[in-house]
Amino acid sequence: MRLLVTGGGTGGHINPALAIAQCFVQNDPNAEVLYAGTPTGMEARLVKEAGFRFAPIKVKGFRRSLSPSAVRHNVQAVAEAVTSRRRANEIIREFKPDLVIGTGGYVSGPVVLAAAKAGIPTAVHEQNAFPGVTNRLLAKHVDRVFLAVGEAKEHLDPHAAYMVVGNPVRQSILKKSKEDARRELHLDGRMCVLSFGGSLGADTINKIAADLIEWNHRSGLISHIHGYGRLGKEKFPALLKEKGIDLSGNSTIRVSEYIHDMDVCMAAADLVICRAGAITISEIEATGKAAILVPSPNVTANHQYYNARVLEKRGAAILLEEKDYSTQKVISIIESLYTNQEKLALLSQNAASLAVFDTAERIYREMTSFLSKK
Repeated sequence: MRLLVTGGGTGGHINPALAIAQCFVQNDPNAEVLYAGTPTGMEARLVKEAGFRFAPIKVKGFRRSLSPSAVRHNVQAVAEAVTSRRRANEIIREFKPDLVIGTGGYVSGPVVLAAAKAGIPTAVHEQNAFPGVTNRLLAKHVDRVFLAVGEAKEHLDPHAAYMVVGNPVRQSILKKSKEDARRELHLDGRMCVLSFGGSLGADTINKIAADLIEWNHRSGLISHIHGYGRLGKEKFPALLKEKGIDLSGNSTIRVSEYIHDMDVCMAAADLVICRAGAITISEIEATGKAAILVPSPNVTANHQYYNARVLEKRGAAILLEEKDYSTQKVISIIESLYTNQEKLALLSQNAASLAVFDTAERIYREMTSFLSKK
């Protein structure tokens, strides 16, 4: 088996591709894997760390702006669109894959399309409820379209061959029990809230965390762990100071720029307050956590909103859009969950019911079966 995988731009595309590649190798030790990605993207580093061969291919997306920098970027994107097609054909000709799987991002477009045109079996995996532009274009050309959630099908070619398989979840996120994690963090039986906005941070989530800390820091009703991110390094401490909050000696509230022990903190939490990226949501489901999801309004096609809506409709999370944020609303939600533990538990149970733990295995079984029939 010679497997060519491709996907780039964000960890949300790259990590599923790596999980799929690792699954193929685990099931078939003789499998050969090549990963096609941009040489300047984070995939170049992550693929090397995972131990897979890497084939660089330059490709850029277009920017919807007439600013001088955007125009220069788009001129280069046009040039790379031409060269990326040639490079994709070159990679396929040299590697001779039996199967090509793309997980989204602009880089997967020319690679998967070139393979499909060459008659090589192809598939894509879509992580979000609202598919990215590349997978929307590829869906009509590939042999299989794997979806994290069924709702994504509403936005794709109706004639494609779909299969709902979930998103791959890091195994490390599943290793800690709540009890072990709480012992490790020296937490007691109080309700524990985990909040974060990613490595960069998110202003609205930092404001929500500050509201919650102001509500809690004197009473100590709950334990609270918050990561304010790089962009909150100066803003968040200033926000607490503005509210007259001094956390010195407060053992129930822990704030830091980055949460290095996220696996442990996730396991310990009763409630998670975060963005609605596809992989984060899959980890919330896999660990069965109640959540307040605050979708980023600054992502392509507002896809995080659609991700959050999937959970909200199933009673598995509370959706709070940034435009609806207010201190009063946040505290009202927190108080309702603190005083109504049954509601908190129901959110947790409903989230757990959506979890899929064998995404990569499902893709492996389906595609090996497809290849054997061909």
